[in-house]
Amino acid sequence: MHRQIPIFIVLIAGVFMAIQYFVPLEQSEWVYEYSLNWVTVIGIFAMALGLWSLIKVTFIKIKRKAPGWGYGLITMAGLVTMIFLGLVSGSSGIRGNTPFMKLFTNVYTPIQATMFSLLAFYIASAAYRAFRARTVLATILLATALIIMLRLIPLGPISGFNQWLASWILSVPNMAAKRAITIGVGLGATATALKIILGIERSYMGKD
Repeated sequence: MHRQIPIFIVLIAGVFMAIQYFVPLEQSEWVYEYSLNWVTVIGIFAMALGLWSLIKVTFIKIKRKAPGWGYGLITMAGLVTMIFLGLVSGSSGIRGNTPFMKLFTNVYTPIQATMFSLLAFYIASAAYRAFRARTVLATILLATALIIMLRLIPLGPISGFNQWLASWILSVPNMAAKRAITIGVGLGATATALKIILGIERSYMGKD
């Protein structure tokens, strides 16, 4: 019974939300917006659960002095500091000129830029491995990548033709591939939703 009740609730909620989407009434729109508000509330509780999980796991790592426990100290110090500054000074002010926003801008933003710069090297390495012209498809991929990368570089008499060819590649073959991927993602999401509504997919309830 403790598993049938959640499946029944998911079934009723899923069917109701699917039906109300096609009901052209203001009450139906209100129900939809009200449901979205509940999703936000649930998300807040999920964030609190995630925060508690982070504190618990990090504290256990520090207590046992597991490998990398020093990073756990930094994590807890940053967590406590940001929570304290957020409660004391808030995140708003004159152009965001508060201790909370200063710490966020001067610490988090450079770290994010560093991560993206490191990611660029991995992308370049993957591109080098993928663009090696060993097969016909790899050669086509290499030629297409060169055309796209050179579309903004002045190449003299052929510059206009290169820009036109790059625009055609982005507008026709690339758009066709993107639409195919979008359709595939939509079908996959629909199939997953149906599996959850019908009780076939039960991973959200934990292990069976």
